[in-house]
Amino acid sequence: MPTQDDVLGYFDTLSNWGRWGDDDELGTLNHITDDVRLAAARAVRHGRSVSCAWEVAVPEEMERSTTTCPCAADMPGAENMPVPGFRNDRRWGFSTERLGVTFHGNTLTHIDSPCHIYWDGTMYNGRSHSLVDAATGSSWASVTAAANGIITRGVLLDIAGVRGVPWLEPGQGVFPDDLEEAERRQGVRVRSGDAVLLRTGYGRVRHESGAAGGFTQAGWHASCLPWLHEREVALIGADTPQDVQPSGCEDVLMPVHAVSLVAMGLWMLDNCDLEACAATAAELGQWDFHLAVAPVRFAGTSGSPVNPIATF
Repeated sequence: MPTQDDVLGYFDTLSNWGRWGDDDELGTLNHITDDVRLAAARAVRHGRSVSCAWEVAVPEEMERSTTTCPCAADMPGAENMPVPGFRNDRRWGFSTERLGVTFHGNTLTHIDSPCHIYWDGTMYNGRSHSLVDAATGSSWASVTAAANGIITRGVLLDIAGVRGVPWLEPGQGVFPDDLEEAERRQGVRVRSGDAVLLRTGYGRVRHESGAAGGFTQAGWHASCLPWLHEREVALIGADTPQDVQPSGCEDVLMPVHAVSLVAMGLWMLDNCDLEACAATAAELGQWDFHLAVAPVRFAGTSGSPVNPIATF
């Protein structure tokens, strides 16, 4: 077990600063080469796709204003529209929405880009937190660095299944031995450029009880960070907000988030729903798949709501 000093040392020993150049904003997404994407395409052997995201509840998780107009010709100002159809077409109507959502947190499925976390006021690749402006957002390592999407091979490691329990209890960590035991039992091996999705079974808890939130949770233990670095993992996800809580480090609130995003530039998928993915993998006997993640191109943001799609 690493001590807190060991974990703090990860900021240096696992650092990718300068690895892909001083101006690099992609971090571990650099591991996803053309060959990795081609290998991901070859992982599609059955043609079945499943979502790895939660539905966003209305109105609990989203501010929403919907406008409906059964007949556009009755819309205020339709008589001034340059398109004749607005004035004359009595059969055409529409609805539209204005949405507001806070996607970081313990509920919504979202991606974290490297600018999401600072350590000693510094972001990935040594950039200052001052590059994040209240009005315009971040000019460094924001989600638009992944504007071309994240297409790679995904690997689901079902730790709850390996331990023979329906779910891990809050506060239970996942360790490197768990990862390698899952590989052995599932007949898969994590390789460079992969996305690793961690199933603790918390998705089952949410489906059965509706529970979501709280700050004590199962998840990655900081001891997994050297393993992820050595395997050259491009992206990690979990059915919780990643870090086991309590973290085991009294003075480091979320060491997996901090070391991953700041030192490694390792992008993260928080709050996935991995139940359908796990059921499909077990049914097909296939624990790797083509994974597609397409962040919304919100300029300057530290992440985005996403709907990761696993295709077997």
